[in-house]
This record gives sequence, structure tokens and C-alpha cells, in this order.
Amino acid sequence: MQTSKTFSIHFWLSAAKKKDDIAPLYARITVNGKRAEISLKRYLSVTYWDPIAKKAKPRTPNAPALNAYLDQVYADLLECQKQLLSEFKLVTAQSIKARYLGEDDDQKTLLDLVGYHNTNMKAVLKHGTLKNYYTTERYLKRFLAAKIKSSDIYLKQLSYGFIIDFELFLRKGPSINKRQPLKNNGVMKHLERLKKIMNLALNLEWIEKDPFVRFKLKFTKHQRDYLSKVELQRFEQFLLDEEVHRKTRDIFVFSCYTGLSYTDVRSLTDNNIVRGIDGEYWIFTKREKTDQPVKIPLLDKALNIIKKYDNVIENNSGLLPVYTNQRLNVYLKEITVLLGINKNITFHSARHTFATTVTLSNGVPIETVSKLLGHSKLSTTQVYARVIEEKVSIDMKALRNKLNNCINEKINKSIADF
Repeated sequence: MQTSKTFSIHFWLSAAKKKDDIAPLYARITVNGKRAEISLKRYLSVTYWDPIAKKAKPRTPNAPALNAYLDQVYADLLECQKQLLSEFKLVTAQSIKARYLGEDDDQKTLLDLVGYHNTNMKAVLKHGTLKNYYTTERYLKRFLAAKIKSSDIYLKQLSYGFIIDFELFLRKGPSINKRQPLKNNGVMKHLERLKKIMNLALNLEWIEKDPFVRFKLKFTKHQRDYLSKVELQRFEQFLLDEEVHRKTRDIFVFSCYTGLSYTDVRSLTDNNIVRGIDGEYWIFTKREKTDQPVKIPLLDKALNIIKKYDNVIENNSGLLPVYTNQRLNVYLKEITVLLGINKNITFHSARHTFATTVTLSNGVPIETVSKLLGHSKLSTTQVYARVIEEKVSIDMKALRNKLNNCINEKINKSIADF
């Protein structure tokens, strides 16, 4: 156990900093000859200070209150030293000062933790993901100000009740983006980020208990719309008058046959098109979201779209003429209206179309689809992998035939034996 040979607490009036006979009060902690000073944010006339008793003189105005405060500071500093000894931690003048001021690991606050996370994750998380953590931080600050009437809270004060109250605040409080009020999954996303931050606190040993230990995130499962085989054919073949619609259709169809997200399509260049192991053209790239490498054999329809825009792209800025994601989604809604497709189709629907209509429904194993989509876990792919009724019908028909053939073989064998 770490012990200190000498330990003392000394109050003093800094005459060197006096103005008009008024000087600030300090506490000095000394451990083994090493000192640390703490400003007590109190001021007193040099005339009224007793340098021997280390207190205000008895007849000083407000002397009882000031001296009671000094006694409390003395007791608190002694308690800090006692805590450090009981925790088998190094006892120094600086460690006692840090504990008293709430600046050591045991006195970290929620916003200390959030700030530490957001600063250290800049090199790890993508900008879009980090931006979401900043939004969660803003909601936490709003919650602290509105419900706890404080600008911060110590980590050791966090509890299951804090999480429940924060959830309720997110559900009923004003949304940061007034055009998009928080729905259930939006609330759960903020809580999920806070849960990840609390896991970091556990790993750093800034907290002993996880306030989320009994809390369960409850996401509402939504089935994203995607194009069926017939709808995809209509999408490809329909004559569109507007050039912006034709370009949008081409980029969307390209994603339907490659499974690439908007960001990954936008970042493609000629360098990403290479000859694969089979001698055919492939896309070699990395998913921007996860940094996972992706190798995709180019189907003819995707390759034809690349050839269509070969030598057409200005300034060699990319492989395909990609509008902003917002504009693409606006144009896609206009196209679906023209085609009479009553679905909420966004650019991300192309990824679902690739997983469901183009690959899985045509017998491509889900493990292969997972590789093509750049997923590190098969469970992630299952979000996209809706098995359509036609595929279920085909699979069950094959099973029915197999079972019937087995039964017929047994009957024929029995007859022959008889």
C-alpha cells in the first residue's frame, strides 16, 4: 500500500497578489516535500488575516462563515487523502488536488467522457458517424440543462433512472432538426451511441457499473422497399424524357446490379475497374462506411452503363455522373411516379434490390451476397435479404418433389420385394 511520510495542509493569504489591501486565499497541500496549491476563490483584507492561526481574525466581518468554510476544505482534503490510500493509489500533492477538484479518473463527468470519445475517435470513425455523435452530445447537454438543471454530471451519478429519463426527454422534447422529429429508432440510435460511450468508460475504468446493464434497446423493424423483378425491368426499359431522370435511372440501376451504396458509387474511378481471377471485369474497392474491401464481378448490365459514360465524364472526376444523394432521391421519386410504382424508393433501395431480387432470388448463397455487399457479419446481410414468395414457392416445390420421389422409391422397392 502506498503511504506518505509527510502530509500537511496549509492555508495562506497571497500578499503578493493583493489589490487595495485585498488578497486571495489559497490552500497548500504538501506530501513528501512536494507541493500543490488550490485557489479557494475567497478574498480577505490582509489586516484581518491571522497568519499563525491560518484563519480570519475573530472580529473580522463574516469571520465565522469564512473560517467554517476553511474547516470544511481541510476536512475534504483529508478525506481525499484517505480515499486514495483506501484505493491503493499513489498519494501525492497533485493527486489529492485532482481528487478534490474532481479532475482525477474517479471524478470524471459525462461530458468529459463524451469529449474524450469524440476527440479520440476522429481517426477511427467516419465523418458522418462522428457527426451523429456530436448530435447525441447536443441532446445530452439539452437534457442536463432542462431536467437536471446542471451543465454536467459525474459519471458515478449515472444510473438506470438517468437513462430512462433521457429516453423520455428524447421522445417528448423538441427535436434539433425540426423538420424531422425523433421517432422510436432515432431515439434508440442516440441511446445506442450513449451505450457505446459508456462501454468506453468501463474499459477505461472510469465507472464501475454500466447504467445500461438492465436497459434494452428496442428498435422498430422496418422493411425497406425494393424493386421486384418486373419493376426492375420496367425501370430499365421505360423511356424517360428528362436527361436528369435518365442519368439517375442509370446510376440507380448500376447500384442494383453491383450492390454499391451511394457513397461507394460516387467514389469510383477507372482505377477501380480491373480484370479479375476469371479474366472478366471486376470492381475492386473499399466500403467507405466500414473500410471493408469489396470485390464485385461486373454483370453485363452494370458494365454497359460504365461503357455508356466512358469518355463522357468531365474533368475525370469519377467513373459515373453522380448527382448529390438528395437530388438523386428527389429524381427517383419522380421516376417512380412516372412508372406507376407505388413504393418509397430511395437510392439505398438499390442495395436491397441487389440483395433480394438480383442475387438471392436467383439462387446466389447468402454468404456470397454478404461478401459482395462488404459486410463483416452475416447477420448484417440478413437485414437486406428478404426471401420473396416466388423463391419460397420454388424451394418448397423442389422439396415436395424430392420427398415424393423418396416415397415412390420406397413403395416401388416394397412391391419388388413382395
